Amino acid sequence: MTALICGSLAYDNIMVFPGRFKDHILPEKIHILNVCFVVPDMRREFGGCAGNIAYSMKLLGAEALPMSTVGKDFAGYASWLDKNHISRDYIKVIDDAFTAQCFITTDLDDNQISTFQVGAMAHSHENTILDADSISIGIVAPDGKDGMLQHSQQFAQAGIPFIFDPGQNVPIMEKDELLTCFEHATWLTFNDYEWQLVEQKTGLSTDTITDMVDALVVTLGSKGSVIYSKANSYEIPPVKTEIINDPTGCGDAYRAGMLYGLMNDMDWQTIGRIASLISSIKIEHHGTQNHKFEKQEFADKFKECFDYSL
Repeated sequence: MTALICGSLAYDNIMVFPGRFKDHILPEKIHILNVCFVVPDMRREFGGCAGNIAYSMKLLGAEALPMSTVGKDFAGYASWLDKNHISRDYIKVIDDAFTAQCFITTDLDDNQISTFQVGAMAHSHENTILDADSISIGIVAPDGKDGMLQHSQQFAQAGIPFIFDPGQNVPIMEKDELLTCFEHATWLTFNDYEWQLVEQKTGLSTDTITDMVDALVVTLGSKGSVIYSKANSYEIPPVKTEIINDPTGCGDAYRAGMLYGLMNDMDWQTIGRIASLISSIKIEHHGTQNHKFEKQEFADKFKECFDYSL
């Protein structure tokens, strides 16, 4: 089976603020906010949801094809994809734009403030699902809004089951747009904050959403995740880690685990645990594509954590 990963490719500029945002933001002055968080260092990493998901799926031994639009500064990222044997067949270069870039600042409580320069990602609608061959499953991850709407429709048109994961784009999507994408999708996934926004915007709840899709997955950070299927709900435990270096990209690692489990027709409790484990491996590493493991090493770790084999 082959997965098509629709989403962004981006350069991540990652900074850690050696303090806590809450100590520097005055709630009563939020209407005149003017705050500067001074950071000692910055790392530039390869990122973007499509790249991150495809990278982790490759580690798991799954075939994943990113579909993205990138800019004239893509050469360095292209070399990285080639080095990791990730296909560039469905990556379109926009010659008069820069590749999307994210500037992420994380504080000591793992809160994040991000600024995202869209760049070539705004052209994501120029890619079409119908151009991709032999695709058995997919995901619509955060990307240009028009592209996300179009790709959701095209997956449904092609009869390809897919995960809809609007992520940080939830605030810019209208209620009707979200509901239409939900109708097209097979599965949905959000973090807990994003799901609360969706509930407020659409009036849906965890009790009603499975009338529309086969499952809703809500990640809860250090508390694990919950999977709501038509038949049941499953609480997925977190995997404890010895060190927490960087939470950036953990959600993408989780979604890679989801796709891998779905591609291999696993049950939801196993799918959730695979996703939880790969997220814990990612959080121990800086950046979103610097974690590494062999497939057997992952299987051994899974058995150690959950007392049964994959």
